[in-house]
Amino acid sequence: MKHYTWWQRLLGFGLSLVVLLLLASCAGSNSAKDGATPVPTSKTTAGSSDTVAPDAFVEEAGGKLPVRDIGDASISFEVDGKSTSYGDTPVLGTPIPDAPAPEGEDDPAGEIGDPEPVAADSGEAFVLTAAEWNDNENWPFFTNLVNAGTISFPSFGIDPRNRIVLTLTDAAGNPLDNETAVLTDAAGNALWTARTDKQGTAYLFFGQDQTPDHVEAGGVSTPVTVQTPDGSGQGTSVTARVDTLAVTGTRSAAAQTGLQVMFLVDTTGSMSDEIAYLQKDFSDIAAAVGSDGISYAACFYRDEGDDYVTRMNPFTTDVAAVQGKINGEYADGGGDMPEAVAEALTEAVSAAQGWSETDAKLLFLIYDAPPHEKTDAALDAAIRSAADQGIRVVPVVASNADRETELFGRAAAIVTGGTYVFLTDDSGVGGEHLEPIVGSYEVELLHDVIVRIINENRPG
Repeated sequence: MKHYTWWQRLLGFGLSLVVLLLLASCAGSNSAKDGATPVPTSKTTAGSSDTVAPDAFVEEAGGKLPVRDIGDASISFEVDGKSTSYGDTPVLGTPIPDAPAPEGEDDPAGEIGDPEPVAADSGEAFVLTAAEWNDNENWPFFTNLVNAGTISFPSFGIDPRNRIVLTLTDAAGNPLDNETAVLTDAAGNALWTARTDKQGTAYLFFGQDQTPDHVEAGGVSTPVTVQTPDGSGQGTSVTARVDTLAVTGTRSAAAQTGLQVMFLVDTTGSMSDEIAYLQKDFSDIAAAVGSDGISYAACFYRDEGDDYVTRMNPFTTDVAAVQGKINGEYADGGGDMPEAVAEALTEAVSAAQGWSETDAKLLFLIYDAPPHEKTDAALDAAIRSAADQGIRVVPVVASNADRETELFGRAAAIVTGGTYVFLTDDSGVGGEHLEPIVGSYEVELLHDVIVRIINENRPG
């Protein structure tokens, strides 16, 4: 047994005291001060200089998240100016936990520490974040991108570059919805056919080698004047310049009374997050918009060689039945980048799906991969059929998409009068999301974007 002198014992005691004081200091600096309320740090919206305030993610009263579970993502907190991070984000209505108690401290009230684990069948939807961009509503921006060569078309046979905007009203100035508008050339050949929306607006398109002559709508034939690029001057415009047409006509079709909403979903192996999102959130979406006059269809596609290429289901007002169809799907197959988009759209817009003549129509195309090559003719026919019937295509582009996927989606949205939706990285869920070539946009929950688009398109 070793013996220590008195000075060795004194030195050892002093060193021990210093270590204890250092440990106490570290523990004190890492714990939240009394009365401090943790809040998420600010987030900057991708593609803009706007900052999303903390109260966009946390309610000031009660400190609860107005959002849903985002799985194993993490959230940052700021306590008295010091930033820290916390593991799994709470689900809807769960109080945000204080910073974890320092090791060794008691927590008799059970108010700090890890939140309760979320059950897999809790029914809360993932916090997928998204944004919307409408090229038809930002046409000068779009034409500048095209003329500068930043983006190029046609995309898989869809060419949105040359557009005529028709607004159709009756003698009293009321918009005439659901009316067929046909753009024709001088020989009477139909170049494009579309249906007017609830504002009486129809978007009509023509190719680079076509010259429109007039529009027939509301019982009226209205001439159009197109200024084609001549290549003179300092630069050449790729897009034609046309005048917007305001036409007074009479009603010939029944006004829209209801709304049909189709979710056409890519279910290949890379789409697990998006399928899980729909499984958790579809019923909440249906509840948020209400059941009055709305029917749904959930349809799915993969690719050649998979368990199925397309799986179509009819429209129904039975939300539980649609939820059951969605719950029965899982991500599998694929393996290469292109998928059976052409086949899926062709079947989705066919008469066999039961699209109504008197309903407004939305088709949410949820996908992350472009169509196959050499399907341009089939895609052009499907998109023209959608425009002819008034089916407004709303692409929802998921993670790991490429620029081809974006441009195809934007082209399909433009020529059918739809709008372009894309997921963002803000949720922390899934793979990396492509930053689209668009202007400034606002990041929202995907749930809120879908609900808003449905409400904006329902009659009334």
